[in-house]
Amino acid sequence: MAEPAHAARPRTTRDADDMAVGVATSSVPPCLATIHVLPVGERTDIRIDGELDFGSRQLWDRLEEALDDSAGGVDLDLGEVGFCDCAGLNLLLDLRRRAMDHGKTVTLRVSCPSVDRLLELTGARELFPQAGPASQSAGAAPDERFPRVDVDGELRREVTELRRAMRTRPGIDLARGILMATFNLSPEAAWTVLVTASQNTNTKLHVLAQDLVGTVRGMPLPEEVRQQVAAAVTQARRVMEAPPA
Repeated sequence: MAEPAHAARPRTTRDADDMAVGVATSSVPPCLATIHVLPVGERTDIRIDGELDFGSRQLWDRLEEALDDSAGGVDLDLGEVGFCDCAGLNLLLDLRRRAMDHGKTVTLRVSCPSVDRLLELTGARELFPQAGPASQSAGAAPDERFPRVDVDGELRREVTELRRAMRTRPGIDLARGILMATFNLSPEAAWTVLVTASQNTNTKLHVLAQDLVGTVRGMPLPEEVRQQVAAAVTQARRVMEAPPA
């Protein structure tokens, strides 16, 4: 049977009272996601529910453990993820990178609209192959439910994606530099601004980067894009300037 879900402790009345009277609390954002782990043969089924944002980084140790305990890798069920931002995407990419480093794979068995859109906008969709559907037969062998993924094929896929990234990365790096110089942002904050504005305007990341680079030559941004970039910059600077707890 599946192991118990792991998530951040829900806020209690005592927590609220402590905040009201000025008791120091942690600056770490709450984790609004839970995971359910089910080993199936040589692979491990991981279902994630909730929101994949910066707070979900607290799930990393459990995800890493589930990956390490599997022989072939993990299959993700993200059907109940209601929200995913660039921090959530980075969590998934880090899990995939660790899997590849150990000759394993991460497949996407069930996705959701918020994850699908980020994968599409950032060009990362092909990095997460679709796992075969679960067998309808209760007595199906584990390998029939979760077929082994060809690691060599995954490596070839990654090389293809890296070559594609090499063609678009210079423009993205230029756009990050423009944001860093214009708004005094860190490299991480500038990346967050790009991904957030890309997501909120439904614009490919490399296309948005080209538009930002074009502003140096006097080309105006579309009004919707300008507003979303400005909002993302404001949020990023608020995070950067937040005093430590």
